[in-house]
Amino acid sequence: MDIRSLDLNLLVVFDAMLKHQNVTKAAEAIKLSQPAMSAAISRLRTLFDDPLFVRTGAGMAPTPKAQALSPSIRMVVQTIQTDILQPKSFDPFRSDRTFTLVTPDIAEVNFLPRLLSTLAEKSPHISLKTLAMPREAAANSLEAGSAEMAIGYFPDLHKAGFFQQKLISSSHVCLVRKKHPDIREKLTLEQFAKASHAVVKPDGREHVFEQFLQSKNIKRRVVVELSHFMSLLPIIETSNLIATVPKDLADFFVQHGEVRYVSTPMKSPIIDVHLFWHQRFQKDSAHIWLRQVINQLFSQGRLNKELNTSPKQSTPK
Repeated sequence: MDIRSLDLNLLVVFDAMLKHQNVTKAAEAIKLSQPAMSAAISRLRTLFDDPLFVRTGAGMAPTPKAQALSPSIRMVVQTIQTDILQPKSFDPFRSDRTFTLVTPDIAEVNFLPRLLSTLAEKSPHISLKTLAMPREAAANSLEAGSAEMAIGYFPDLHKAGFFQQKLISSSHVCLVRKKHPDIREKLTLEQFAKASHAVVKPDGREHVFEQFLQSKNIKRRVVVELSHFMSLLPIIETSNLIATVPKDLADFFVQHGEVRYVSTPMKSPIIDVHLFWHQRFQKDSAHIWLRQVINQLFSQGRLNKELNTSPKQSTPK
């Protein structure tokens, strides 16, 4: 038998006949007219080359072949009803799914610990994998399904086929060591231009502040150029260099190192951090759940910063 010749509706008819062993009752159960039910039974008999159900004093009894087919057909019908037509709802506490996120090292150190803490409580069997990649590769990864989400500044993902949700907006600040000999509570444009700088330029990523300086024709002396933001902390702590970084990263550095930050001497660009995902995951229940968790954590982070941010963070000690 060629499976292409099989009408799955006939399996529903077979299952109903097996259950009710009465043409009229079986037709009512699956909402078919009696003539349509009789026609379907005739097609089943032709398909399997067997009477399948024969009339007896008690009704329409299954033949030995129908009885042999019944477990397999029942399983197929139940699978279609429960797993395909009515997929199981997502249970975060029981799920062992692994989610892959595309995100730069800033988010890994500043956000991932909070996410892992939440998952440990709400979904202890879920695993995470993070990838750092150029922006073009991020789009390809989401389209291919090798990653489910991207968190960060990805201007190339603002396009058809992708969904997005804004998480935070971050300005830029200048990071210096706590006992910097020259920079106090304020930084002038002249000081900024004359100072020695550490600059981070991740491979394949947008360098927003660098483009901003070029557009304003502001020049500075770059002493060291790095590929990763997390390399900055020990360098700034032990030198008189300045690093211009997103404020949310500066907040993290202030909490964990002997550094402080001051405002930039110019109005620097604002970076909008988004959560991105491809349309293929839009209706996925597990994906929807994780998006809600991430959005809630960022919302809590914004509130906590508003309540706890102190101006003393940028004051030399």
